[in-house]
Amino acid sequence: MGDIAIFSGSAHPELAAEICAQLQVPLYPSRVERFASDCLEVQLLENCRERDVFIVQPLCAPVQENLVELLLMLDAARGASAARRTVVMPFYAYARSDKKDRPRVSLGGRLVADLLSTAGADRILTMTLHAPQVHGFFSVPVDHLHALTELAEHFRGDDLSNTVVVSPDLGNAKEAAAFARLLGTGVAAAAKQRISDDKVVISAVIGDVEGKDIIVLDDEIAKGSSVIELLDHLAPSHVGTVRIACTHGLFAAGALDRLQAREDVTEIVSTNTVPIAMEKRVPKLTVLSIAPAFAEAIRRIHNGESVSALFHPA
Repeated sequence: MGDIAIFSGSAHPELAAEICAQLQVPLYPSRVERFASDCLEVQLLENCRERDVFIVQPLCAPVQENLVELLLMLDAARGASAARRTVVMPFYAYARSDKKDRPRVSLGGRLVADLLSTAGADRILTMTLHAPQVHGFFSVPVDHLHALTELAEHFRGDDLSNTVVVSPDLGNAKEAAAFARLLGTGVAAAAKQRISDDKVVISAVIGDVEGKDIIVLDDEIAKGSSVIELLDHLAPSHVGTVRIACTHGLFAAGALDRLQAREDVTEIVSTNTVPIAMEKRVPKLTVLSIAPAFAEAIRRIHNGESVSALFHPA
């Protein structure tokens, strides 16, 4: 792993440290300073000249602060004559802004992708984009990982003979089907209509869920509205145990407490693509590390090896 330099922004230094531990390379320091004018300045505190630079920064809350910090880090690495600059972005918050579903609405997913390449990103390494078309917003190569393998490994030790994987919406049905193949279970999906940011309506569930144990699979959980609406809709089907799995555990506005309080939920499983504060972690929550997957992807990118085997779910 010679000539590699890994830096972390302020968003998730713990994950960056885990990745570096997997690779047995140092995590190099950086300095972020805020001036009286509220402007940020970033300095990378290690030589970058002609080195393969990786910057670890998920776009989690506060999203705008972390985005500007990432752009400044890219600019600093480019100004320091880095040979290549790869953004390791486990969570891309603006992936939800992927279409014009109302008049005169911005497409944040495409705009932020343009900002990253303009700031100096040569490559993007990310995980579980909210919509597959977001991949095409980037003008630089994108390696799009998934966490289905890590999530499936967690559930494989259990009796899954009466289990069905359920997607809270049809848009995530393909991922749910891939996850079900990994587990050898059935699959179902809900027909969902989003009314607002925190209100959804589920009109039907396609698939056999009557009397089944349920694993609800979603790409991200923010306020938990979709999952809670799905569980309320499933109540007349007399489902058995309910477990919830997601890649991005944002868990905003007390979502974990609401899910923890439900008697029908036995476990909530998330990866650590975004930081989950210890004080927010409820007894039913299990957090899986995706550091090994990102470390292997970084190793392959650095060595010029194929990464494709890492992002085919099944």
